[in-house]
Amino acid sequence: MKNVAACAVLTGAIALFGTQLQAQEAPPELRANLPTAALAGQDTMRVWGFDVYHAALWVAAGFDAAAYAQHPFALELRYLRNFPGADIATRSLSEMRRQGPIEPSIAARWESQMRAVFPDVKANDRITGIHKPGVGAVFWGNGRLLGEMRDPAFAKAFFGIWLSPQTSEPRLRTALLAQAQRVAATSATRAVPASP
Repeated sequence: MKNVAACAVLTGAIALFGTQLQAQEAPPELRANLPTAALAGQDTMRVWGFDVYHAALWVAAGFDAAAYAQHPFALELRYLRNFPGADIATRSLSEMRRQGPIEPSIAARWESQMRAVFPDVKANDRITGIHKPGVGAVFWGNGRLLGEMRDPAFAKAFFGIWLSPQTSEPRLRTALLAQAQRVAATSATRAVPASP
């Protein structure tokens, strides 16, 4: 019986380790647009026991979670179920409102823009959002450019769905930011040239 239990634990550990290694490789759009970023954390979003998507956060040197809107970073979502793009836009806006009120005209504009950018997704499709501080956000789908929203307020609220303390998923936020401080410090150390 002990051998069966040990085998089950080992199999689970190998599966988990394999998943973590797979997620370590940055997606091509990230390597091209944020080449110094490293994986800060990852986890799977679950709703009522169903896996919805796997999220991975990539940050660069100096990243500070408390001031995430001031830093470049990328958030990759690998969907585990099918969703219409319109539903993703509507749910995103609902989650963005958790951080504070949004004027109706701005909310309507943001939802319309998200509906235009976010495609319908199938299981294993990826959407990667790259945050550009002071500019906005660029979105990629399966390595293909989907569009850009040049609005820093939108970008702060959108990425706040995962990174703001007001998130509806604090466990996921904690997992995404798990190694952010270490990665940002390590990246900064590597970026500094050695003294002569």
